[in-house]
Amino acid sequence: MQPVLETYVPDDFSLWPVAAGESSRFTALSGNLTSAEVGTALMLIARCNDIDPDPGAGDDRPPRPADPLASFLHGLLTFDDLFASGGLRVMDTSTGVTLLPGCCGGLEDWRGMYAVLDGGASPFLGHDPDPVVGRAGDSFRLVVDFEQSDSPVIELTVVELRRLLDGVGRDLADFLALAAEWVRRHLPDHAEPVIGAVARVLDVPASESTQ
Repeated sequence: MQPVLETYVPDDFSLWPVAAGESSRFTALSGNLTSAEVGTALMLIARCNDIDPDPGAGDDRPPRPADPLASFLHGLLTFDDLFASGGLRVMDTSTGVTLLPGCCGGLEDWRGMYAVLDGGASPFLGHDPDPVVGRAGDSFRLVVDFEQSDSPVIELTVVELRRLLDGVGRDLADFLALAAEWVRRHLPDHAEPVIGAVARVLDVPASESTQ
């Protein structure tokens, strides 16, 4: 189980270094990324929130600044509810079945999977495909696409699911520590607000390793 961001790197992005020629549909987050891959991940997160303020819709955020870098970071630094297109990728190495986030799924909601362990309903994991997770006796069924009657399924025990989710938390914490170093090096004038925003969107606490 990996926390992933949906990947799209525009050819003309030049505000900071990113990985060229990204071909994978998803970027997995961990503490093992290269500097360019960290830059790509931060670009993806910022781009998801790069939306103009809309006073007519009750959006009371300040106007977008003119500076290109500050403008691109504006949504990330001013939205209360941040979004990161992606979610959790789950791969069953014994069967080859892979569950991917659906469209409109967000990584910021990854902790919703813990609620399933306590008897809650499946969190929204996106659509087209429509992945869902539910309890089946003493195990959990991760359905790759609920809209397909013959959808592949990944089955996990309670212990396995909790272990995998705990691993996602560690991957995100490791990525945040790596990203904090990157931000202080490449975006020094915006470092602390950006680090705080990334911690919020990943729903992991900023630990001493990010200080």
